Amino acid sequence: MLIPAGAHTYSRTDEVFPGNAPRVIERSKGVYTWDVDGNQYLDYGMACRSVTIGYDYDRISEAAIAQIHNGNTATKASKIEVEAAEAMCDLFPWVDMIKFAKNGSTVTTAAVKLARAFTGRKYVARCREHAFFSYDDWFIGSTAVTAGIPQEIRDLTLQFSFNNIASVKDLFERYKGEIAALIMEPCDTEEPKDNFLQEVRKLCTEYGVVYILDEMITGFRWDLQGACKYYGVEPDMVTFGKGMANGFSVAALGGKREIMDLGGLTPGKERVFLVSTTHGAEMSSLGALVETIKVYKEFQVTDHIWDMGRRMTRGLAEIAKKCHLEEYIYTEGAACSPNLVICGKDGKPSFEYRTVFLYEMMKQGIMMPYIAIAYQHTETEIDRTLEAAEKAVKVYADALNGDVDKFIDGNVIKPVFRKFN
Repeated sequence: MLIPAGAHTYSRTDEVFPGNAPRVIERSKGVYTWDVDGNQYLDYGMACRSVTIGYDYDRISEAAIAQIHNGNTATKASKIEVEAAEAMCDLFPWVDMIKFAKNGSTVTTAAVKLARAFTGRKYVARCREHAFFSYDDWFIGSTAVTAGIPQEIRDLTLQFSFNNIASVKDLFERYKGEIAALIMEPCDTEEPKDNFLQEVRKLCTEYGVVYILDEMITGFRWDLQGACKYYGVEPDMVTFGKGMANGFSVAALGGKREIMDLGGLTPGKERVFLVSTTHGAEMSSLGALVETIKVYKEFQVTDHIWDMGRRMTRGLAEIAKKCHLEEYIYTEGAACSPNLVICGKDGKPSFEYRTVFLYEMMKQGIMMPYIAIAYQHTETEIDRTLEAAEKAVKVYADALNGDVDKFIDGNVIKPVFRKFN
């Protein structure tokens, strides 16, 4: 093996897929993907949720290629760089300035750095239920995977619980005047309740904490203006990535001018070395971003994603009910990004039983590590998926009534965040 773990993203490695998943992908188009042996799969992973329209969508690919022919990069800021910044700041009323990068970890870490510089404080509060914010030490040090991260760094990240405003208030009181930023996703597998996002907004304002909402997944999926628009909340800073350029490598940090400008060149201000990357404003990716926004507006992309998500979740619920398994296999969270839960005999989420279900789906040509619906998933694809799911649920039911090990061929799916391999 030449690549540690076999892939450049842990969520793409063999251990998070059933044993009959393809090892290497050769190409993808629309919502289908082909392995190196020519086998076709209906794809619901959609490149770690980054493709929200469809692989190699012609208009977006052509826009990227046009920028490649403009040189793809430049010695000074490029025209498309300015156009992309204007498009993002026009799209999001709560974004005064924008900074582009190539991946989400870069911009979430940049947001944390700016918050510390702006407040002069050192602690960061992050939501414990939300799976991933960055590969950098400030976040990874708060997970089970702490190797290589000094305890001093780990101690600077505090945790609160989603939809538990008391846990936020308690942190803010215990570390009063010491917390620089609070970061969370507007929604993950659970939607906000009782105006949680708005109540956190109030507390951040009251305690002088910078409010960062990570829209890496929710942005360009819940709404063209993200989950901030959908749920009606305005952060101090917001991060984007994944679907913003339909799979092209773009991430962004946006926010209030008084915070963002700390990374600028205003005379007399202490210099904050923010994001400075050679390829952060790569022209092809920014061309894809600008065209993606146009496609979203023209075809009401997020409306379609919601519609197909509802069709999927209703269908899965009906299948589970027919098999009297409503409490064992179900979806949760927003319909535009449903989280599929598969339980064991004890009624708790189980990697073993999840492996059984996903293995059976893969046998029928459905690659579903999770459910990331794109614009080019139509009723045809959803209905095909539900037909496959009905067969897979029957095998899953047999496994519930027997020895699950006998239904697993190959590896059991593993979580990314664990102490040992």
